Amino acid sequence: MSQYVSRLGSTRSAPRIRFPGGFPGSPRKPRRIAMLSVHTSPLHQPGTGDAGGMNVYIVELAKRLAAIDIEVEVFTRATTGSLPPAVELAPGVLVRHVDAGPYEGLAKEDLPAQLCAFTHGVMQAWAGQRPGYYDLVHSHYWLSGQVGWLAAQRWGVPLVHAMHTMAKVKNAALAAGDTPEPPARVIGETQIVHASDRLIANTAEEADDLVRFYDADPASVAVVHPGVNLERFRPADGRAAARARLGLPQDALIPLFAGRIQPLKAPDVLLRAVAVLLERDPSLRSRMVVPVVGGPSGSGLAKPEGLQKLAARLGIADVVRFHPPVGQDRLADWFRAASVLVMPSHSESFGLVAIEAQAAGTPVVAAAVGGLPVAVRDEVSGFLIPGHAPEAYAHALERFADAPELVERMGEAAAAHAQSFGWDTAASATADVYTAALCDRRRRARTHCG
Repeated sequence: MSQYVSRLGSTRSAPRIRFPGGFPGSPRKPRRIAMLSVHTSPLHQPGTGDAGGMNVYIVELAKRLAAIDIEVEVFTRATTGSLPPAVELAPGVLVRHVDAGPYEGLAKEDLPAQLCAFTHGVMQAWAGQRPGYYDLVHSHYWLSGQVGWLAAQRWGVPLVHAMHTMAKVKNAALAAGDTPEPPARVIGETQIVHASDRLIANTAEEADDLVRFYDADPASVAVVHPGVNLERFRPADGRAAARARLGLPQDALIPLFAGRIQPLKAPDVLLRAVAVLLERDPSLRSRMVVPVVGGPSGSGLAKPEGLQKLAARLGIADVVRFHPPVGQDRLADWFRAASVLVMPSHSESFGLVAIEAQAAGTPVVAAAVGGLPVAVRDEVSGFLIPGHAPEAYAHALERFADAPELVERMGEAAAAHAQSFGWDTAASATADVYTAALCDRRRRARTHCG
């Protein structure tokens, strides 16, 4: 259909931009970028509130960019008065807290009214620096894109934007009873698409969605797969040791849900599938544990105890264990301990959790939506399920129950599959996108760029 500038893998063929060097005016990667994350801080714990895969994405990407000599300053909204104005997250990575609205009790849906205040804070930080301090703006999610649009225009630098999720895509795949994204977000995203110098898509399917739903210029879309921290998420000392640390039975079938508890992520599908499976084979009840690791988020906050009540109604409360969000090291142990990670999401831009679990040596059963068909190799590192029928997920889990050796075999394949998703590769590809955006900007300024 369309042609995209692809930096990882061959997703669409497109002529590569050639960057000759060795003469004045040749392109260079940026020295310092302003990264914007309005609604969630890279310092927040993923798995609760509005913190999730995007937090991990920003933290890991910023660290790897700094490692290749691109300094990153992340602007995010202050959520408590005790936060210092700036915190060093890692060498070369600074997190700047911007006062915009009340510190607490402000839902993500209320944040558009605070974008002027947030933009003012970003401009204040910029005003205290020398001219040309930031070479480029990289915004994440549509709220940040609105601020990035104004900042990049004011500073005369390129804007690179990552959607992460899109309103039109989410609204086309809503869970039953979930709240649709508002028209204001659709309008905001459309504005950002046409204001950006480059758009970063996680997968070729997301690139297609940008073109189909938002009329993005295919030449401005770069496909860069997110990465995984391969040092943290690895098989390590194995499933048995992880289960011992977490107090889980060694011989149990353990299908794990890890993430924000909200209709979009569909943890209810896992619970319903478990109920179907136990009805088919009641003997499994004595050797099954179903951990749900995460906290309510988004529209899930309307009924924060809804999943617990569903487990009781289904008669499976005895096998389901609810755990609050955990840090990344502890999360890696949950992945290692699980027989399989279950991701029945209605929409996923990429599904970073799926790659993390596979890197830890655990197969994945996931919905065949969004970027999950890229993250999971069907029938090799896990199973992709079309639709959200609990019976289909129950059948996949039954395969692991009937053949326990499948966990180890697919787990080894999953760990091998995840090796191609390192953050160093993602950071290098992102730096290429930055360079291309700077090159285009200079070309428009009539500077020779090859």
